[in-house]
Amino acid sequence: MLRLENLTCGYGEAVVVHDLCLDLKPGSITGLLGANGAGKSSTLLCIAGHVPALSGRLFLNGEDITRLAVDKRIRRGIALSPEGRRLFKDLTVEENLCIGGMIHPRRHFKADRDFVLSLFPHLGERLQTLAGNLSGGEQQMLAIGRALMARPSLLLIDELSLGLMPKVIDLCYQALGSLRERGVTLLLVEQNTERALEVVDHLSVLESGRKVWEGPPEEARRAPMVVKALLGGTSTDD
Repeated sequence: MLRLENLTCGYGEAVVVHDLCLDLKPGSITGLLGANGAGKSSTLLCIAGHVPALSGRLFLNGEDITRLAVDKRIRRGIALSPEGRRLFKDLTVEENLCIGGMIHPRRHFKADRDFVLSLFPHLGERLQTLAGNLSGGEQQMLAIGRALMARPSLLLIDELSLGLMPKVIDLCYQALGSLRERGVTLLLVEQNTERALEVVDHLSVLESGRKVWEGPPEEARRAPMVVKALLGGTSTDD
């Protein structure tokens, strides 16, 4: 569904991601892991169109979207739930959701909102609450929900569980499973490596902006580089 071919991106003269190749299969969850500063967020921002590709190409369903504007990528089915949530904190929960669905006719709003609330029922009790008054967990649910209002076929989620209580993390991961069942493709950046390994279908590990390992999650625990960089301890291989 999504293919990155030797993607290099960065900010001005500062190159952050180098020659990244990545393939996402439709309806799969791919984990993009690595230490702080590895280039994970920059990769997501480049896919969404907020950071320019300096070289290489991006393909979505076979279409070259490397130079496509952000709004056109959204209309083609790419949505981002960013690190730090970046909600409109002076607007209500419902207003934030409305903004997320602005690319679609107003008549679709209720059905799309109700789908978000089916994933995160607690938001239904907070529709008229200002986003800035929500707890951290509620804000994360809203950030994901706002992205879903665009009806994405590809959802990018940056730092899903950072700073959240275990109960909220459980709810967010349950939502990921429901989205996968509906055929949504997900690219997940996550600091909680152990939790990510429970849900992803495929894993790519970045270090200093370069992909240093990829494979299925069941092999990650046997890969010395992954164990050392992300899990701590020693490999299960003899």
